[in-house]
Amino acid sequence: MTTELPLVVGVDGSDGSLPAVDWAVDEAARHGLALRLVHGSLWERYEGLAPSVGLARPTGRLMADHIVASAAERAGRRNPDVKVTTDVLLADAADALLHEGNNAAALVTGSRGRGELKGLLLGSVGLAVAARAHCPVIVVRGDRAGLAGTHERILLGAGGPDTGAEAMRFAFHEAEARGCVLDVVRAWRCPAREAVDGDPLAEAPGREHAERARTELDALLRDAASRHPGVRVHRTTPEGPAAKVLVHRSAAADLVIVGARRRQGHFGLQLGRVAHILLHHAECPVAVVPQRV
Repeated sequence: MTTELPLVVGVDGSDGSLPAVDWAVDEAARHGLALRLVHGSLWERYEGLAPSVGLARPTGRLMADHIVASAAERAGRRNPDVKVTTDVLLADAADALLHEGNNAAALVTGSRGRGELKGLLLGSVGLAVAARAHCPVIVVRGDRAGLAGTHERILLGAGGPDTGAEAMRFAFHEAEARGCVLDVVRAWRCPAREAVDGDPLAEAPGREHAERARTELDALLRDAASRHPGVRVHRTTPEGPAAKVLVHRSAAADLVIVGARRRQGHFGLQLGRVAHILLHHAECPVAVVPQRV
């Protein structure tokens, strides 16, 4: 992460945003970043645009101010050394964060926000931001151990050069800042047409795919590993669907990182299947790192 830009976290007063604030405070301290707490709300749309009577502030604005003030107080209690600023933006929550992401080292959101249905695995704001932002986005979710960072392990799902170069750099910086192991995984699958049950030659295609995955992973790691010689790297090339492999391994990680394409001139959600599944099912916070293509 760049030290010139703040770490921006979206707050909405919900239970889901509280772990996001705590996680973001720890992350800001780890990287020497300032923390910016942002609340996006369209309260004027529902209260009307007419001036309030007397000097009283509109109820929606008072609530928004209370949300960011409470979040700032919480951040200060967790680590008083982290510089904290706040802002209330008259915008949809997702749009507010996407705007802030243009001047952020990374965006942090909770997994569900105020008003989200309890049955949802991931709130609409977190999904929209992770799928559209042009800076890294961390969705804070998972079990207590993953949130607390007690595993001392970062998990990276290694994609190709067109999706994974920025994610690789992000992962090495994160592992270096934490002084922990970087677990780099490149899963592979043998197409069904190449494997025939009972055929003694069926193992040959599998070996070829496994060897290709190891070769590709070594090439992806070479430059980043040389720039961060102090990072302990554990590389694996398991067979199986990448999303399933990463979800399973996320139970022993403090953060799982994947890349995502961001095509110039394309609008809407730009999020791969693996990232989408991790955002809904991972057992630890998920970082989606965009790659411009």
